[in-house]
Amino acid sequence: MRLLASVPGLAGRGLVGLIYPPVCIACEGATGTPHALCPACWSGMRFIERPFCERLGTPFAVDLGVPGLLSPAALADPPVFGRARAVARYDDTARRLVHRLKYEDRLDLAGPMGRMMARAGRDLLAEADVVVPVPLWRWRLWQRRFNQAALLARHAARGSGVPVEPGLLARVRRTRPQVGLSRAGRAENLQGALRVPPAAKARLQGRRVLLVDDVTTTGATANAAARALLRGGAAAVDVLTFACVVNDGLGPAA
Repeated sequence: MRLLASVPGLAGRGLVGLIYPPVCIACEGATGTPHALCPACWSGMRFIERPFCERLGTPFAVDLGVPGLLSPAALADPPVFGRARAVARYDDTARRLVHRLKYEDRLDLAGPMGRMMARAGRDLLAEADVVVPVPLWRWRLWQRRFNQAALLARHAARGSGVPVEPGLLARVRRTRPQVGLSRAGRAENLQGALRVPPAAKARLQGRRVLLVDDVTTTGATANAAARALLRGGAAAVDVLTFACVVNDGLGPAA
């Protein structure tokens, strides 16, 4: 590797590519481009594109040709946050990428995933004053050693000029894992768990926040975080995640 490091520019990268050919970030199959998806995994990404609900960001089954439509889920139970966007549905390739980042310590995936999030949320990012990742409880952070939401936030905001400020929101008490809980159970589990630290309130006043997380399931975490940020003085809160659990195009799963 010392020899390779001494070879400059494209020649050096070409030698590295011969010895360590690029692989798919999801399945580790051969690809022609580093930090990319192979054709099979790309076809397994169910990207969320318009037409979608302007509040929840979830796709409609058919295009009615009317801009600005809201889904039945958004009308029946409006979220605390303003708008949500996600790269893809939480299945197949998207689920694999989230699991590899979160549970296999594949921190290198945060870069390509964050860049996809920046494209999916470009309208929200353009209006944001600050990007805030959903925080982890301090002991969970100690055990995992990293916060995947913070990694994604940093890469999604890179080059936008919008600062990432994790200190604007804190998890102030331990919560049970959300997996397996009902929609109501998730909301109850998070009640009072998130708060703007008193020392951060002055920095938050009147700012438009883009809240970042890895996955939206029922929207309970996004709602709890948005409620805490708004109570702490934020002017508005939008949400950007890598993936979203979709229930037949009506909204996040119950």
